[in-house]
Amino acid sequence: MRKKISTTIYVTPEQADKLKLLHERTKVPVAVYIREGIDLVLRHYAHLLPGQLALVEQTESPRPPEVAAAEPPPPSVAAGGKK
Repeated sequence: MRKKISTTIYVTPEQADKLKLLHERTKVPVAVYIREGIDLVLRHYAHLLPGQLALVEQTESPRPPEVAAAEPPPPSVAAGGKK
């Protein structure tokens, strides 16, 4: 198990109520949910944090071009190129 550092956070009453209810139903400590939430935020903003450069750039694939409603193909193309 990794060493943990103690810190203080402030949550809204609604957040506290939901975390307490989640703990009561799952028996998972609230601190575990808070750490998981922090991990999600850090993963989301990883591109803003310093770190080792990837060997292959990880980007989202480009979206396919929009397909506009086209006129029907000429008869020669529609027939499979036969004349």
